[in-house]
Amino acid sequence: MSYKLFIPGPIAVSEKTLQAMAQPMIGHRSTDFVALYQSIQPQLQALFYTKDPVYISTSSAWGVMEGSLRNVVQKKVLCCMNGAFSDKWLDVAQRCGKPAGALKVEWGQPIDPGALRRELATGQYDALTLIHNETSCGCMSDLPALMAVIREFPDVISIIDTISSFSALPIKKDELGIDVMITGSQKALALPPGLSLFSPSKRALDRAASTKDRGYYFDFLEFQKNHENGMTPSTPVIPLIYALKSKLEDINAEGVETRYARHARLNQAVRDWAKAKGFTLFPKEGFGSVTLNCFNNNLGYDLSALNKILKSKHHLVIDGGYGKLKGKAFRISNMGDETDATIAGLIKALDSALAETPKLAAGA
Repeated sequence: MSYKLFIPGPIAVSEKTLQAMAQPMIGHRSTDFVALYQSIQPQLQALFYTKDPVYISTSSAWGVMEGSLRNVVQKKVLCCMNGAFSDKWLDVAQRCGKPAGALKVEWGQPIDPGALRRELATGQYDALTLIHNETSCGCMSDLPALMAVIREFPDVISIIDTISSFSALPIKKDELGIDVMITGSQKALALPPGLSLFSPSKRALDRAASTKDRGYYFDFLEFQKNHENGMTPSTPVIPLIYALKSKLEDINAEGVETRYARHARLNQAVRDWAKAKGFTLFPKEGFGSVTLNCFNNNLGYDLSALNKILKSKHHLVIDGGYGKLKGKAFRISNMGDETDATIAGLIKALDSALAETPKLAAGA
């Protein structure tokens, strides 16, 4: 029995996208591949709002997130932490042997520009990691305000994770001054997992050129050298690149402004439903994500039982809380190809399933 995913990723993939993956295989050093690679660059650059190249990596975004540390950190990296995935970036930096500091706030709180300025003003850091949209708790920090601070420190290379926000709202890389902007295939792009996209600035490439031990698979200079020839450093996942081309066609047909408005509208529809039910939003007011909602389980429902009902009777699933929020909060995605009709269907299913879902005993 198949069921539809309303979790924050991977998310549902359209039949058109799946069909695009079934095209005949081509050699990754062939003229056919070069034509495929070069055909999608202008659209990728437009979505990144950049004149810089956009590289294609056959890996989860974590590969590029780790690789970015190896490419640009020479002195010390500041990890901005407000949820599970941004917390993990500090651990990854330390495992890579990179000196790292933490600007840490409670899950669901946005990174504060003033606190960021105070930390960078110590002069300890030559790089910074930041997750724009912290998926674990549905909190979206004010990226323009944070980038305005980072631009005050020209020696600091910014590595920005836009994995769950990219293509759902405008993130203007060049205008904001982002040095390394990273996203993945399985979130708002509504592609299967296994592909990441990233765009480094010239500053980031220059830093990489003087950094030792950056490895091979995620070496920025290897990506740039191959990019100039319309290729990738290693054998890429060609079916997913076909899928990416198909998805870019869909985005172009819809229009990016219409796409942004659709994500905002559907996000608000889910939020309005939850508020009417009596649920409260987990992240700080004004800093909720536009691609998913994370709600407190303040009404005490058995979220595991709820998902079993949703899956068996309505053929869909939501997320019952990530990490330390498991059972205490739940997350509902509205990203990718969702429409007013599919979100209305989801809400109807949620209403029906909640009516059957038991509540946990106090203190359980």
